[in-house]
Amino acid sequence: MSVKGLANTKFSVLDLAPVIEGGTPADSFRNTVDLAQHVEKWGFTRYWMAEHHNMPFIASSATSVAISHVLHNTDSIRVGSGGVMLPNHAPLVVAEQFGTLETLFPGRVDLGLGRAPGTDGMTARALRRNLDSDPNEFPAMLDELRGYFAGDHHIRAIPGEGLDIPVWLLGSSGFSAQLAGQLGLPFSFASHFSPNNTRGALNLYRSSFQPSETLDEPYVMVGVNVIAADTDEEAERLATSLQQQFLNLVRNTNHLLQPPVDDMDEVWTAQEKAALRQQLGASIIGSKETVKEQLKKFQADTEADEMMVISQIYDHDARVRSYEIISEIINE
Repeated sequence: MSVKGLANTKFSVLDLAPVIEGGTPADSFRNTVDLAQHVEKWGFTRYWMAEHHNMPFIASSATSVAISHVLHNTDSIRVGSGGVMLPNHAPLVVAEQFGTLETLFPGRVDLGLGRAPGTDGMTARALRRNLDSDPNEFPAMLDELRGYFAGDHHIRAIPGEGLDIPVWLLGSSGFSAQLAGQLGLPFSFASHFSPNNTRGALNLYRSSFQPSETLDEPYVMVGVNVIAADTDEEAERLATSLQQQFLNLVRNTNHLLQPPVDDMDEVWTAQEKAALRQQLGASIIGSKETVKEQLKKFQADTEADEMMVISQIYDHDARVRSYEIISEIINE
C-alpha cells in the first residue's frame, strides 16, 4: 500500500442522475438531492454531476442547472461538474454559468471540463449546430474560458470575472492528462469506464506536471465504480444493473437503468461478457470488508489523492446504503 493510504485519501461522489425503469427524471432529481444530503453529512468532499445528452437513462444533461439544484439543497459540500463537455459550449457561456453559481454559493463550486461530446454525432450536431469545432481545439477553448475568469478579454463574463473557480481537466486517455500536467491543473481520470488506460494516463500527468498558481504538485482524482452492500452476494446482484447499463451502450439500445437480475449469463453473450469485463475491470463490488480491501489496493495502485465514487444502483435506498458503507470505511 502507498504511503498515503485510505485514511489520507479524500472521497467524493459522481452522480449520473440515473433514470430507472419505472421512474422519471423528476424522481432522479429527488434522489440526487437525498443522496447529496446524506453524503454531505457523512463527510464526502465533493458532489459532481456529468453532462450527457440523448441518453434516456441519464437526467443531468443541463448540468449547471442540476448543480444549482444540489447547491440550493445542501450546506457545505463542494458541488461541480464531472464534467462539462467544453466543445459543446461557447466558453463565455460556461464562464457566466459557473460565475453565477460561484457568486450564489462562494467557495463551493468546481468546474471539471472534458473534451468529448458526451453523446453521439447527430446529437453533437444538434448541440453545436455544426461539427466544425474540433475536440483538438480544446486547449484553445480552455485558454479562452480561463481568460474570462482572469479578466483577460475585452468581452467580460459577468458574473465570472475575477472569481477563483477551481478548474479540473477530466480524461479517459492521455490527451487531457498531459495538458493538465503542462498547465499545472488538477486531473481526474475516468477509471470507472477506461481502467486499462489508468496507469499510463496518471504517469503522463505526473511526468509532465509543471507547478502553477493553482498547484505546487500534481493532484490526482480517479473515478471508480463501487457497489457496496451488506454481503458480497447482495452487492454482486446489485451490480447487474451497472452491467446491464454498459451492455445497453454496447448494443446501442438506450434502455433506462434496469433492475438487477439473478444471472447475467442469461442476458449477455460470452463475447459481450468479455468486453464488459474489460471496460468495468476496475469496479469494486462487495461487502464492507471486501470493498475496503479493494479500495486499499486501488489506492496503492494509483496513489490517488482523491477517489470519486460512482454507484449505479437501481434501488435508491440500496444506492444510499452503498455510500453509507463507503463512509464507514473512510471514517474508521
